[in-house]
Amino acid sequence: MSEGRLADRAYTAIAQLINDDALVSGDRLPSEARLGEMFGMSRTIVREALVRLAADGITEARRGAGSYVKRRPSERLGSFMPMHALSATLGTYEVRFVLEAEAARLAGQRRSTDQMDAIEQALQALRGALLSNAPAHDEDWLLHRAIVEATGNPAFIESFDHLRDGVLRILKAGVEISRSRPPEVIGAMMEEHDAIVEAIRAHDADGAALAMRWHLSQGRKRLMP
Repeated sequence: MSEGRLADRAYTAIAQLINDDALVSGDRLPSEARLGEMFGMSRTIVREALVRLAADGITEARRGAGSYVKRRPSERLGSFMPMHALSATLGTYEVRFVLEAEAARLAGQRRSTDQMDAIEQALQALRGALLSNAPAHDEDWLLHRAIVEATGNPAFIESFDHLRDGVLRILKAGVEISRSRPPEVIGAMMEEHDAIVEAIRAHDADGAALAMRWHLSQGRKRLMP
């Protein structure tokens, strides 16, 4: 088995350990050596998994003190994806930070009137879905895709479409988990989308990129308790 797949298994095992042992923010994880013993894996593989968990905002490394829980994945995530898919699915965020932030920047520079109309229509469709009890992940996807289309670059569209299955799983989980929380959580999600669209409308390319990065970072946090 490749090191990448072994690291996926270690990632899954550590995330499962955090949930099974009900660890909370600030709790210390076992040492790399101990985790390696528990999972029958080398410290190198465990270390790679911990680096990826930290990148996804689940753990954090403290110099000379080991790794600690930062955020516990919501147990409701299991309703939307198997635990073994968590690493790959959350890993799409790293790609989206690069792809969608730059897409928003280019959309702010290049969008046509027709493309802006399509973005506005997608935003209103998302607003209606989010404020109802209907599923909203398709509308969320279509808004993000409309922004990507406004780059005018087919390579961006092809790259984004390649992520579709993983992104839709995340969007569906994010909406449903957020709906189980106070109403202001859905309100914040809508405000983040509004900020992206407003920046694109105003031809504020840098503002659009920053708003997209903020939205994606907040979206990842919403997948945690």
